[in-house]
Amino acid sequence: MQCVDELVGGYSHSCLWWFGPWFPILRLFHPEAVKPVLLESVAIAPKDYLFYGFLKPWLGGRFAAEQWSEMGRHRCMLTPAFHFDILKPYMKIFNQSTDIMHAKWRRLVASGSTSLDMFGQISLMTLDSLQKCVFGCNSNCQETPSDYIAAILELSSLVVGRQHRLLLHCDFLYRLSPDGRHFRRACDTMHRFTADVVQRRHQALSHQGREAWLKSKQGRTVDFIDILLLAKDEDGQDLSDEDIAAEADTFMFEGHDTTASGLSWVLYNLACHPEYQECCREEIKDLLRDKESEEVEWEDLSRVPFSTMCIKESLRLHPPVTAVSRRCTEDIKLPDGRVLPKGNVCLISIYGTHHNPAVRPEPQVYNPHRFDPENSKNQPPLAFMPFSAGPRNCIGQNFAVAEMKVVLVLTLLPSPCGWTRAGPCGASPS
Repeated sequence: MQCVDELVGGYSHSCLWWFGPWFPILRLFHPEAVKPVLLESVAIAPKDYLFYGFLKPWLGGRFAAEQWSEMGRHRCMLTPAFHFDILKPYMKIFNQSTDIMHAKWRRLVASGSTSLDMFGQISLMTLDSLQKCVFGCNSNCQETPSDYIAAILELSSLVVGRQHRLLLHCDFLYRLSPDGRHFRRACDTMHRFTADVVQRRHQALSHQGREAWLKSKQGRTVDFIDILLLAKDEDGQDLSDEDIAAEADTFMFEGHDTTASGLSWVLYNLACHPEYQECCREEIKDLLRDKESEEVEWEDLSRVPFSTMCIKESLRLHPPVTAVSRRCTEDIKLPDGRVLPKGNVCLISIYGTHHNPAVRPEPQVYNPHRFDPENSKNQPPLAFMPFSAGPRNCIGQNFAVAEMKVVLVLTLLPSPCGWTRAGPCGASPS
């Protein structure tokens, strides 16, 4: 592999990687270099198929090149699922799932445990929340084993592992390998569960009729499957059961691991910087001082500005998704005037952009004050893009940020006995 750095105006903005003599990838890591690909040329720069092809048996053929126009249609139909009015009722679910996780931690402390796998615990909590929000069902996966949840965790691990084993990039060899067999079994478990939920819900809708079915939902939290069943495009066409299942599986995959990673890192960074942790705690105490309950409500999310800055700085320093790729379908002009030819693959390095010293001084230092409104007002819009950017950014980012804020507030919230709800005050949650 050969790497060539390019400088424009004194800053490094791109790096050309050669995988052998025939496969060049241009890595971009400056806001001005990323901009023409993600924003100005996004309609003609779909995701590269290499990695996304690994997901096809799990999430369906929705990542194939010929499916991009169909995915745009689906995105328009999915947008209402992430409207604030839909997200607000999920706050109760976030609170409940966090309380279950904290109760587990307290039992572990009481039993004499001095350490735990933070990422594993938080992953189960985010999966617990997602299953309630997506399917409207409670697997109790934080307390008891679940075949469905185990399948998601195994599939996530297998997909990431396959990237680093070049021989297994070949579908034929992968099918013959032990990992390939495990992958197929986990896919079958996932697909059976999702198809069963969608089929039963669709049958109920067809049997009762739209009006009666909607009336039966009054007073209850509308879940992701409900919204997808009711979604229609501009021509009045709805989604097939297969489309609904694929979208639900995608949300479960993309929604649990990234949020768990973001939460684990912000707790780690605050554990390493007790001065920032204490600032967050004081802010949280002020927020909930006169409230009758310790439940975080939707309106509270905008009242924790410093905690929000801490989350953003952690997402900058440790973005859950480090890069996204695009295959150019026409020539793209870069900031220095050079042209990226049609057909080439771009790797938009979110990690590289967040850590580019030309964009952020001392990029390796955890400093939440970077996101103080006064300090960040002159930053380029794409200097911070943990959820990607442009028309194909993460559609669930408001869901993820809301959940992260709820978990952080409840984890740092002090109780009258001097403990946080999660454990002894001052104990590192890492």
